[in-house]
Amino acid sequence: MTNQLIEITEVYVRNELGEEATGHDWYHVDRVRRNALSIGKKEKAGDPFIIEMASLLHDIPDEKLNESAEKGRAKLDSFFQTIELADGVKNHIIQIIESISYKGGRKMALGSVEAKIVQDADRLDAIGAIGIARTFAYGGKKGQLIYDPNINVREEMSMEEYRNGKSTSIHHFYEKLLKLKELLNTEAAKKMAESRQQMMLDFLEQFYQEWDGQES
Repeated sequence: MTNQLIEITEVYVRNELGEEATGHDWYHVDRVRRNALSIGKKEKAGDPFIIEMASLLHDIPDEKLNESAEKGRAKLDSFFQTIELADGVKNHIIQIIESISYKGGRKMALGSVEAKIVQDADRLDAIGAIGIARTFAYGGKKGQLIYDPNINVREEMSMEEYRNGKSTSIHHFYEKLLKLKELLNTEAAKKMAESRQQMMLDFLEQFYQEWDGQES
């Protein structure tokens, strides 16, 4: 039964996010799912079914991908009405999805080990080579500049400022991506993040050399 529910959910998410061009596409979801299951195994923690379902559905209600947070939540609720799932399991999955988003750096208490694992997997996909690619895909879709040295890095942001304030794709590294490694919950994810963190630092160093015309 659980395998069938996973398959139904996969088809639904593929249909919803298959053509999403902001880096929140099916392949992102699948990477998060695989990383989350891997972290769960390494940590010997969490319910694999809960982890997999939350990973698959984590971007469905995202307000970035919907007209509003309310419409996103309604979309998730309508999907749950199409499958048979115990209320306790459904509520656990919803709780995970609602608690793992970055939201401008505001820390939210995570209510379960499954939430910690899914959040770590999602954040791992925001850093490293994949994270760099996704950053510029999202910035381009939003109409952001690649970089403007006259814009200041925003340190403290409200939710509104994080979503809609003036920034650039390069600034996003300092406003979010480079902070993620220290915000990971599990030791397995922290180890996976090390090479990804270095990849971003190396990229930025090379970027500034090319920007300033100072390549050796």
